[in-house]
Amino acid sequence: MMDSVGDLPGNRGLNADFDRRLLSRAEDAGLNASAPPQQLWVDGWLVRFSPGKAKRARCVNAVASGRQPVGHKLARVEGIFAAAQLPLVVRITPFTRPAGLDVELATRGFAVIDDTRVMVAPRLAGLPSADGRPRGLEWTALSHTAMAQAVGALRGSPLAQRQAHAERLANAPVPFTALGLRRVADGAVVACGQMAREDDLVGLYDVFVAPAERGRGLARLLCTRLLCDAREAGAKSAYLQVEADNTAARAVYARLGFADGYAYHYRTR
Repeated sequence: MMDSVGDLPGNRGLNADFDRRLLSRAEDAGLNASAPPQQLWVDGWLVRFSPGKAKRARCVNAVASGRQPVGHKLARVEGIFAAAQLPLVVRITPFTRPAGLDVELATRGFAVIDDTRVMVAPRLAGLPSADGRPRGLEWTALSHTAMAQAVGALRGSPLAQRQAHAERLANAPVPFTALGLRRVADGAVVACGQMAREDDLVGLYDVFVAPAERGRGLARLLCTRLLCDAREAGAKSAYLQVEADNTAARAVYARLGFADGYAYHYRTR
């Protein structure tokens, strides 16, 4: 689907400590896991226009150079996003093609937003046990709709975004498994997260803890449980995506063996 990592000029933005093939697989897996029903190809650009919250599902992923001029393709995709009543957003990664797209978008007035890191754990062998749970909470499996509603409620997302999220999960080309921690007293889900496993690689998604419940180690416990379940199912490596300035979450992931694999950002008018 995309040019190999070795073909990228200077492999800009890739952590040299990681196997480059693993980082390329993480990028592919992230694209597969975030695929919405609303997408089409425009001359090497994967154009996604879901009304949901996740930018990965409502942006342009330029994964191949194509044959048409950039300006011509931008005009085409702007029409697509306008019809969907969404702002045009382009995702820029070390795998983006053509390699100079980021610079060209900057000259056209597109600003950078949402500096993000793809963190990778090359080995899941050393994970601790995740059998326990804090007092007053119980584990609960969540369906696609329940997961979308739970994380949407925790984030304060509007109904339309929750519905789009549930639709995307139900139609994803890779299976998602979601878990929540529910308060026994009132049944409220106070923490949730999910994983998408593709062969021996697993991705963590939508990990969120209610503000009032933070500081209890719930995020680490939840991620450990998901990763242990994935390991038992055959996963050997893991990846996730997190905003660069989310220092609390990044610290949790680092303690679980994750480190920055590469960075990406978005550009928009």
